Amino acid sequence: MDIKLLLESLTNPALLFFFLGILAVKFKSDLKIPENSSKFISLYLLFAIGFKGGQELAHSEFGMGILWAISFGIGTACLIPIYTFFVLKKRLGLENAGAIAAAYGSVSAVTFVTAASFLEMQYLQFSGHMVAIMALMEAPAIIIGVLLIRWFGNGKSGQTSLWGILKHSITNGSVFLIIGSLIIGFLANEHEAEGIKPFTTDIFKGFLAIFLLDMGISSGKKLKDFLQSGWFTTAFAIVTPLVNGVLVAYLSSWVSPAPGDRFMLAILAASASYIAVPAAMKMAVPKANPGIFLPMALAVTFPVNITIGFPLYFMVINL
Repeated sequence: MDIKLLLESLTNPALLFFFLGILAVKFKSDLKIPENSSKFISLYLLFAIGFKGGQELAHSEFGMGILWAISFGIGTACLIPIYTFFVLKKRLGLENAGAIAAAYGSVSAVTFVTAASFLEMQYLQFSGHMVAIMALMEAPAIIIGVLLIRWFGNGKSGQTSLWGILKHSITNGSVFLIIGSLIIGFLANEHEAEGIKPFTTDIFKGFLAIFLLDMGISSGKKLKDFLQSGWFTTAFAIVTPLVNGVLVAYLSSWVSPAPGDRFMLAILAASASYIAVPAAMKMAVPKANPGIFLPMALAVTFPVNITIGFPLYFMVINL
């Protein structure tokens, strides 16, 4: 691995604020981000990345390349939960295996946003349609996770209809906002859109740093209890995203020659949802234990991706 690239990733101010949040919990500081402020920053990040993606998409030429990339992303979101479910089923039980499979097949918008910042450090851009791919990858993994639980549980796990699950996935606040912002960015008059560019671009990294500070605090609170659950879940949360990310970083050359797009596809495959999936599983599979799959995604996989994963996937793309 390129040591310089790893050091650049580890010294990213946003990442350092994430570690500061973990340290705040470790040293029992009373530092915290007010809940309302945290929600606002989450909404801002989703709005900004969606709107900028829509603007980029408006300037893209639609062709088979975009369709192939979308198909590749959705296919990835369908395959990952299937294989992870069978890896986990015997050790963690049906419901937990399905919930974790859905989380790792789905995507993390925050990891995506952080990856966009990493690409800026490398002076690379990604195409606007990557935001659309991120939004489209959310629901399939959730549906497949629930389907697997029902199939192997003889239909006994969960009473919510598949239509209800799909509707909940699409109308989930984070998914709905990023799709809506993408569409608005695509339709917006270019001259008028320039008026809000300082809001969507200039202050973006500052808000990202504060948000990751909040994520660090949340992760620090969950990490201790999760580590007591055993080595297997920790190992899975470390190894699985790295394997998924490396494979997609390599295979994505089939659908795109652009390093920025390939990097984002790798990040989407490597990330794990800790917002949409827990909300959906609470409704569809109440027996699944969020004390297992939520810390796996947030407290382990997220920091692994932004420390080791980013430079690793980038290196594979540039081989």
